[in-house]
Amino acid sequence: MAFTESDGKSASGQPENGEAGSDGKLKRAIGPGLLLLFIVGDVLGTGIYALTGKVAEEVGGIVWLPFLVAFVVAGLTACSYLELVTKYPKAAGAALYTEKAFGIHFVTFLVAFAVMSSGLTSSSTAARAFAENFSTGYGLELGGWAVTLVGLVFIAAIALINMRGVGESVLVNAVFTCIELTGLLIIVGIGLWVFGAGEADVSKAFEFDSSEGVFWPVIAGTTLAFFAMVGFEDSVNMAEETKDPSRSFPKMLFAGLTIAAVLYLVVSIVAISIVPVEELAEGDTPLLKVVEAGAPGFPPWIFGLITMIAVGNSALINLLMASRLIYGMSEEGVLPSVLGKVNASRQTPVTAILFTSVLAAGLVTFVGAVPELGGTTAFLLLGVFTVVNVAVLVLRRDNVDHKHFRTPTALPVLGALTCAFLLGPWTGRDPAQYMIAAVLLGIGVVLWGVTRLWMARKDQGVS
Repeated sequence: MAFTESDGKSASGQPENGEAGSDGKLKRAIGPGLLLLFIVGDVLGTGIYALTGKVAEEVGGIVWLPFLVAFVVAGLTACSYLELVTKYPKAAGAALYTEKAFGIHFVTFLVAFAVMSSGLTSSSTAARAFAENFSTGYGLELGGWAVTLVGLVFIAAIALINMRGVGESVLVNAVFTCIELTGLLIIVGIGLWVFGAGEADVSKAFEFDSSEGVFWPVIAGTTLAFFAMVGFEDSVNMAEETKDPSRSFPKMLFAGLTIAAVLYLVVSIVAISIVPVEELAEGDTPLLKVVEAGAPGFPPWIFGLITMIAVGNSALINLLMASRLIYGMSEEGVLPSVLGKVNASRQTPVTAILFTSVLAAGLVTFVGAVPELGGTTAFLLLGVFTVVNVAVLVLRRDNVDHKHFRTPTALPVLGALTCAFLLGPWTGRDPAQYMIAAVLLGIGVVLWGVTRLWMARKDQGVS
């Protein structure tokens, strides 16, 4: 791989330490440290805290293997994203790359809508997991409607934080990331304690009992585990708010993915060594069960609070990403200009935040289940990643006037093939995920048609 530095300005032509003023643009408030915490916080959130048990249900003791496979697949695509975000450091991310590569408005719109939808399904997954942990961790045993209400209040709180400003949002993310890292380190510490006392059996992490063989169950587990490894793609939508993105992104993205992968592998091994597969797979609070089994004297409400903060961080970042993507597409003229409205004092995309928050609230209300929402997130992003891996190859013909990261050609080819493979029904994916994705993309098609008509009438009015 090759990466060369710029000439004192960011790739977007703005000074490295420049911040937008009152020109209606976004504020450059994210430095390398905050960018690293943003990436780590997004990748570490809901996946490991809420879906570890569901992955174990697919593969048994070797729960760590689907996480490892998901990391490899995500790493291939991350290299493509790095080439593109350092080449085109703008907020629209995958949709921008699709437009530049193929120039087909409908395809660009669907990619943009798929990415936004993945952010919304991920945020909704986090909101439901937050509510479930609130109910379980505090012994409330809330009913379905009460869990939904807690999830909706949670979405509203995240929207208010995003309204406050990107600087405040990423600082909250930094604090939340440190807390969720603490939660995972508690799990590791419990593992070391239990292993040292001879009360855990690490050999369980290498047990596999299935008449289907190893390959297909691991692939089925990977389709869920992939949700845990996504999040890095959210960061490219923050490119216009990052100081010198061409220099910051490569090191921070690789560092963030590596930190997340190591923690996921260690935590999953500890979990399966302490809690039986059957118990781990029940409900949406697997790591809380590890704490209860390995450290019964540890107050469950404390770890429940840490878990809620961890999944809350995922929701914060994904709604932050979704609103910036909507803003970016409005700036590119693919969505109505009203969705690109920026608050003059806070410099935040206020209309886009409201729009995405309302859609997330709808998913929390009418879909609900964590595995279905998490699996749908992974499905949507695998489709987007396939397109991005092809786009990076197509855009090799487009030369820009600044130096940027370049990935070896073999990696996007492998990335496109593996992502496309994981999309298919042969992976054992729950059919409900296809249904949810189809409904969301169907809404996208309708919105695309309405947008085209709205813009056409606007053009006629001007003429």
